[in-house]
Amino acid sequence: MISALDDSEVRRILVVMAHPDDVDFSSAGSIATWTDQGIEVTYLIVTDGDAGGFDTAVPRSEIPGIRRAEQRAAAKCVGVDDVRFLGHPDGRVEATFDLRRDIARVIRQVRPDRVLTSSPERNYERIAPSHPDHRVVGGATLDAVYPDARNAFAHPELLRDEGLDAWTVREVWIAGGPAPNKHVDVTDVFDRKLAALRAHVSQTAHMDGLDQMLRGFLTRNAEAAGFAEGRLAEVFQVVPTA
Repeated sequence: MISALDDSEVRRILVVMAHPDDVDFSSAGSIATWTDQGIEVTYLIVTDGDAGGFDTAVPRSEIPGIRRAEQRAAAKCVGVDDVRFLGHPDGRVEATFDLRRDIARVIRQVRPDRVLTSSPERNYERIAPSHPDHRVVGGATLDAVYPDARNAFAHPELLRDEGLDAWTVREVWIAGGPAPNKHVDVTDVFDRKLAALRAHVSQTAHMDGLDQMLRGFLTRNAEAAGFAEGRLAEVFQVVPTA
């Protein structure tokens, strides 16, 4: 079993996800526990979710602004104020060197101890986590962590033009990773996770059973971890990188 850093060792966390709401479905409870401890958390959202939503009456041109506002509101529910967007097209994110540079830039700006991202692996048991954008962003983030952000000679323009020194991230947490080895008890912050998801009105307003669905997933996670009956948990794969 790989041991994660104790939260007392962590000052800053960077979360890199493909779409607005990805972080809230996967990790908002854990993030609430971290911000409650005084850890600084930054979100980097690669797209504006412009291909998402269910209301055909809303012009597509308005969706990016709506979803950015929803993500900022959701972030506040769990104590996050720093939310950044890269504006890549939803559903068409590609594993390019430029994407790695864009993520490495924010790693060097934020200088996090821990990075949280999506899994680059395809899930053959549940297809939804395997959205192409999720897999591309997870892979690009791992590449940005190692070797890009820590190598002063990678993306030399970041140092030369922007003064961003190399930075070594100490660990990566993968939401939905293929070999889960870390469970976070989120029972006491479940209401804040639910509030964060409900802030994504364009995505969740039609989901009458959202509370029950979340409790089902989180209960099964807690049972797999051996937590006491009635507890709720989010699950990750921790990858040491330092």
